[in-house]
Amino acid sequence: MEKLEKAISEIKASLPALRLLENEPMAEHCSFRIGGPVRALAVPSDVMSLTKICAILKEHQLAPMLLGNGTNLLFPDEGLPELFIISTEKLTKLFRLPDGAVYAEAGVSLSRLSGYAQQNGLAGLEFASGIPGSLGGGCVMNAGAYGGELKDVLESVVCYYLPEQRLYELTKEQCRFGYRSSLFQKLGGCVILSAVFRLEEGSREEIAAKMRQLNERRREKQPLDLPSAGSAFKRPEGHYAAALIEQAGLKGFRVGGAQVSEKHAGFVVNTGGATSHDVHELMLHVRKTVYEQTGVALEPEIILLPPDYKLEDLGPAVPRHILFEPEESGDRS
Repeated sequence: MEKLEKAISEIKASLPALRLLENEPMAEHCSFRIGGPVRALAVPSDVMSLTKICAILKEHQLAPMLLGNGTNLLFPDEGLPELFIISTEKLTKLFRLPDGAVYAEAGVSLSRLSGYAQQNGLAGLEFASGIPGSLGGGCVMNAGAYGGELKDVLESVVCYYLPEQRLYELTKEQCRFGYRSSLFQKLGGCVILSAVFRLEEGSREEIAAKMRQLNERRREKQPLDLPSAGSAFKRPEGHYAAALIEQAGLKGFRVGGAQVSEKHAGFVVNTGGATSHDVHELMLHVRKTVYEQTGVALEPEIILLPPDYKLEDLGPAVPRHILFEPEESGDRS
């Protein structure tokens, strides 16, 4: 804690104009509307400020957690008093490059990105129009919906590598995208700053029509009227998580204020006053029941914080968190 307090004091002195929220409740910064306070939440207005914060934290042997729109996170009710978070919400530059590609900073929402593409007659991002997350988080998890994923249209990513305090530009291939996965989940210390997208020319009207169609499907099938963190579990190979959960008789199952959505069994929703413990216990019960009935071990798509706040081991290992802790690796470019 002493190192963190010294780092916070130095950050305040070095960046007096920085928006720095101390002992900030995270229920205000995530779509679940659940979570106690973290020690500090910094909201830099540009990339230079962000890298300055990271440099100071590294000097004190500390690693920040990066936060986008907080749409797939569960923070604990008791808070994380030793955690320093950096929000990318103010990194919102979005423009077209001379060669026709689209450049976007990490804080640009995926809905805004897809809307910008449509306005410029560029096709390929229609699937992202209803995804609530930001570009940075979207790149980390290779966000997707309705058969489309960011890797399908992404050309390159610029990240700041904390251990070396250097910028790297990675090609799509170097990012090692997979289903809801990427290099950035495996290599600690990577801060996504921006990305470039290569899209196809298309009709503005046809692109808009496809976006409306997909968003209507989303409104019809998903519980958008209640706080959630999107799909609670990843799609297991050869199955659909929602179907397995419903077949197990768990649609509508609840623990406290947390409930398996009655509209879509793949969602866990906050019906009012849900705690992180409620959500954790509900997900544990769902995973255990489905495993006992089918032998399929569902993997959480929601990131459970802190890293030891986990589901019991059933079947394959469960990836649980993204903390960007610095580590040595040969997978750098």
